[in-house]
Amino acid sequence: MIIINVKEGESLDKALKRFKKKFEKTGVLRELRSRQAFEKKSVTRRHVVKHAIYKQNMNLETV
Repeated sequence: MIIINVKEGESLDKALKRFKKKFEKTGVLRELRSRQAFEKKSVTRRHVVKHAIYKQNMNLETV
């Protein structure tokens, strides 16, 4: 359960923005979407490897 304390004089928009940030950090929505359709472990592994290669290439370009 996410609890957001609204401070004195704080606008509702700022409090809502903090709530959205905390909610995104928990990863609930990401997990819900991943559970909607089953993905084989081999496909998941392939995706992780492709992402790691992409990140490695990005790091090599900046150096």
